[in-house]
Amino acid sequence: MTSTLPLFAGAVLVAGLMGTPPTGATTMEHGQAVHPAQPLQTATEAVPERDDVVEHTAAGSVSDQNRVLDYWTPRRMADAAPIDLLGAATRVLGTPGAPVHQRNPRTGGARWSAGGWVTRTTGRVFLTIGGLDFVCSASSVRSANKDLVVTAGHCVKDGTGAWADNWTFVPGYDQGRQPYGQFTARRMFVTGPWSRSADDSHDVGMVALNARNGVHVGDVVGGQDIAFDTPRGRPAHTFGFPTESPYDGEHLIYCAGPIRADPHDQTGDQGMRCDMTAGSSGGPWLSGFDTGTGRGAITSVSSFKYSDDRNTMYGPYFGTTVKELYTTAERS
Repeated sequence: MTSTLPLFAGAVLVAGLMGTPPTGATTMEHGQAVHPAQPLQTATEAVPERDDVVEHTAAGSVSDQNRVLDYWTPRRMADAAPIDLLGAATRVLGTPGAPVHQRNPRTGGARWSAGGWVTRTTGRVFLTIGGLDFVCSASSVRSANKDLVVTAGHCVKDGTGAWADNWTFVPGYDQGRQPYGQFTARRMFVTGPWSRSADDSHDVGMVALNARNGVHVGDVVGGQDIAFDTPRGRPAHTFGFPTESPYDGEHLIYCAGPIRADPHDQTGDQGMRCDMTAGSSGGPWLSGFDTGTGRGAITSVSSFKYSDDRNTMYGPYFGTTVKELYTTAERS
């Protein structure tokens, strides 16, 4: 079997498997509520079964928020390692793709210089797992609470293992500049399949952020649209902050082009030719992207690469499971 590599570089994250809770039971995982799949019914019809969502409380109090902000000194940010893209068997958090122009696709990522909404909504994530500091990518998304960002599951929780600590989002990051400040996490959400078995097909995380000085991230930078159950195979643009050579994590990089199904049939993910490296994990895939406005609809995030093909980035399909994740997170 071909091994896959996540986009978290510098560490191989290992954790034990957890059993699936009995249907209809509410359990606790790592001290957090797990919402099990429960069939909902009306008098006239049966509603499809809900996919479970696993939640975690992050920096809820003012003191916790200040602790996280104080933790991320310029030195710690500079020293944080990227989560690599090589997944499954040898999971190392991965790298997003290179810019591919629609008429002349390329596998090499390019710096995004056209400006627009995407430069505000995309940002770097700084986090700690197992005592080690890491970086990922993420995007703010339109939501009822105006506080939501979407990223890879492995940028929020180490599969079956620990949740991330010191989690903070820096939208619009560029060469160390933080034009919109930092936003700390107050609640984290991953899909049940990711939390129980590190299922690459469900490597998606969402984080509800604390307001900064009473202002929501959505009011500061806005948010991209998000779409579910879209037709497969549509071209997309993917964005992120790859950190490993030849990139340095200081600029927003993109790739663009057609996407295809996983040729190994190991996941339900789709792939795009892209050479982005570790640090781009969690960066948004935007369908229907308008290069003039920098707007699109998020339909996936950068998740992993296969070890024998480092020029193709894979991202999970946003279907029913991710829609339930989003619905839960935006109401938090």
